[in-house]
Amino acid sequence: MRGPIAPPQVPLAASRAETFADLVQDSVERLERRWPQLADIDFLVHDVPQLDGAAGPGWDETVPLGGTVTARDGRPARVVIYRRPVEIRSKGRDERAALVHEVVVEQVADLLGLTPETVDPRYGED
Repeated sequence: MRGPIAPPQVPLAASRAETFADLVQDSVERLERRWPQLADIDFLVHDVPQLDGAAGPGWDETVPLGGTVTARDGRPARVVIYRRPVEIRSKGRDERAALVHEVVVEQVADLLGLTPETVDPRYGED
């Protein structure tokens, strides 16, 4: 008789996308302790940003690591973190986790009209 190798709550091999989404969720949970209103914001992970008109005039060739969409038409505000650009700019899990948190803090600050240091007093210490 065969049984599972590990309990269902223990992933045998989480995908890179799932692992990245977990980093974003961890960062959001850290911030929600200080900013409970973040529960009203949707946090999303997209693989890459859509750079409409990327080849057009004024394009500075900088790929964003995250973005925000303000609340409108009954939809909640959103913070989007772009997985592939963050992965490319970080080496290893610890560096990636720190960069994810930095991007989440910056996007939340932008959305709330605050400085990143106000959102997380430890911002920039890493």
